[in-house]
This record gives sequence, C-alpha cells and structure tokens, in this order.
Amino acid sequence: MKYDYLLVGAGLFNATFAALARKAGLRCLVIEKRDHIAGNIHTENVEGINIHKYGAHIFHTDDENCWNFVNQFATFNRYTNSPVALIDGKLFNLPFNMNTFHAIWPDVITPLQAQQRIAEQAAEMAGKTPSNLEEQAISLVGRDIYELLIKGYTEKQWGRPCSALAPDIIKRLPLRFTYDNNYFNDRFQGIPMGGYTAMVEKMFGDTDIRLSCDFLADKENLSNLAEKIVYTGTIDSYFNYCFGELEYRSLRFKTEKLDGQNIQGVAVVNHTSADTPYTRTIEHKHFEAENTTAFNTPYSFVTEEYPADWQRGDEPYYPVNNPRNSELYRKYADLAAQETNVIFGGRLGMYRYFDMDDTIIAAIQCFQQQVNK
Repeated sequence: MKYDYLLVGAGLFNATFAALARKAGLRCLVIEKRDHIAGNIHTENVEGINIHKYGAHIFHTDDENCWNFVNQFATFNRYTNSPVALIDGKLFNLPFNMNTFHAIWPDVITPLQAQQRIAEQAAEMAGKTPSNLEEQAISLVGRDIYELLIKGYTEKQWGRPCSALAPDIIKRLPLRFTYDNNYFNDRFQGIPMGGYTAMVEKMFGDTDIRLSCDFLADKENLSNLAEKIVYTGTIDSYFNYCFGELEYRSLRFKTEKLDGQNIQGVAVVNHTSADTPYTRTIEHKHFEAENTTAFNTPYSFVTEEYPADWQRGDEPYYPVNNPRNSELYRKYADLAAQETNVIFGGRLGMYRYFDMDDTIIAAIQCFQQQVNK
C-alpha cells in the first residue's frame, strides 16, 4: 500500500499536518529518528511530574484560529509565564517591566521616570548605527540593563561575545512600563494538562508511526512509500551537505531529583551571570500547578540548561542567523524548490526559529496549499 504522504519527523509541524490529512481522508506514514514522538516539546512523566525533556515550552499565541485548533487535542491550564532573572544573588522580573526597572534603579517608580532613565543611558548610542548586538541592545535599553540581564546570558547562549553578534539578533527588546510580569502579550497562553506528548498523540490519532527510523539512512526505499514527502529534518543533511553545513546552536540538559516540595518558586529562572555555566533552571512541576498531587510531592525535578556548540550528530536547536548562513540556506532552498514531491517544513527544514504557534500556522498553510493544488 502506498501512502499519500510520508511525514519525516514526529514533531509539531507534522502532527498538525497529520491531523488535517486524517480529517481529509488522506493516509500518512510518520517516521521519526528518535524513540518518541513530539520532537522538542516531548514531555515525559517521571514519578507523577511531567518533565519538559528539551527545555521549557509554553504555548502562547494571538491567533484565535491556532488556539482553537490546539484546543481540539488538549485542555490547557491557565499557566502564565513569569520567569525571573538571577544575578549576584538578586532577582529581577522578566520581561523588562516596572518591577525590573525599580529593582535596578530604586529611585525609579513611575513609567515616565523609567522612560527617562532608559533614554539617558541609551543616549551614548545617539547618532550611531548599531554594528553589533551589544550596541543594538544599549541603544534600546541602556547600559545597566544590558550589563545585568542581557550580556552574560546572550554570550552563553550564542557562544561568542555580544560585540561579535549581529545586531538584528536583538531587533527589539520588550519594554513594559507597567507592573506586569506576564512575559507574553498574546491573548492565549497555557500548558496542555497532561503534557505535550499526550496532546501530540491525539493529533496523530491512528496515523501509522515508525519510531527509531532514520529517513536519511534508507532514503530511497522510504521515499517510495508515499506520493509526497513532508520533510522536517535539517535541509542541508537532506542534500548531503553539498554546499557545506548550516550552523546551529545546541543545548544539553542536566535534570536532578531534589528533596523539597518547591525548590525555586517559579518554573523558569534565567541565570544571566557569565560565571554561571547554564542559562536557565527549570522546575517542571510549576508548569502544571493545578495538578496538586504532583505539585505537593516532597520532591521536585529541576533541569539545568546548558548552551552548546553544535556538531554533526548533535540535536540542532537554534539556527545561527548571520550573512554566511543566510546565503547558504538560500542555496539549499533553491535546490529544495526543484524537488517536485518533497515539502520542506518546520524550523530545520526552513532554517528558521519558530514558536509553537508559528509552527502550527505554517503547517496549516502548507496543508492548505497542498489540497488547493
């Protein structure tokens, strides 16, 4: 039997595509290199607590159609993302808001005072066009916020000095002149109760899935199983790196079970000091605090998140957007356009960072383009 679509990768893009295809009466086969579904939003229940295996993921969107779509497959809680930043024993609220400004400058109490202080500090860049991330950040928020909350974190994240990073990595920084610690401006926000993996399982439904199956290791035979392919792996690996490797940043995680019902009081703490090797600590039970049985356990799981240089064979997380990679991706995109039966999707296939809602919206658009052909 031949399938209508071979979906390479069992992450959110292909889960969305599969849900739409199933509803339209189309048959899909999913193959996934890992031994689990849900890609980087995979959650694993460990001793009653859902662990975000590949870092913190909070669903948020301002697109009502996207929100309605995901709510077909999960009930979302009312989790509000309100991380804090820790440096030199002091905590600061994120995103940058009046609580942050007052903690940095105790004499700043009103929005006008905060705006004036930021403008005073940003004035050192007056008349200059920022040539790197450091100058871009200072032009937006001034030197105090940059030094405390941006510099160390960003240099750890990208593995290079801010002065060597492109300014457009920080095109804008959210500044909120209200005492509001909600990280996102989007109307809809939450975590699927029971974890993301359970949600993705429902999205796939009865779609055929093969785990621990490497598409590129048996590309010719697997490609013959379907009329068309939706490929969500790295685009350069599909073409055997014929133009060279695209660059990524990777991550590694260290998760520990700790004694104590509530370790850090919040799901995510950003560690902005350059002296701390990890960028974030994540206490997973805070994502689903409504699950009181899990939340009240006398233990908790905390993950340290470490940025890492990417090498072939590592999991790629973030594309490195610089002129070299942009030009290289364009070459691969031109090759991809010549593939008549292959669709390249997702953050790896399109070499673009996607939030979860962006991924879903892109997959919906991709499916609609297919059925409208």
